[in-house]
Amino acid sequence: MDISEEAFIINLGVRIRQLREKKNLSQQDLANDCNIPKTQIGRIERAKVNTTVRTLIKIANALEIEPKELLDFHSK
Repeated sequence: MDISEEAFIINLGVRIRQLREKKNLSQQDLANDCNIPKTQIGRIERAKVNTTVRTLIKIANALEIEPKELLDFHSK
């Protein structure tokens, strides 16, 4: 399967938002749990930034999931 970098980053942001909302967390809640700025969560969800693996691990830990679950999306 081929997926462009842009599509991957968009899908990742959508997936993080879905998982966050499923846990009934606001962006601020998630940011606090990750010890990163709320604006960073927003930029990730809107695909405005190519985030680091370190940040993805923080997000996965805050969402109480395995990091690989963040990547469980299908390209469109």
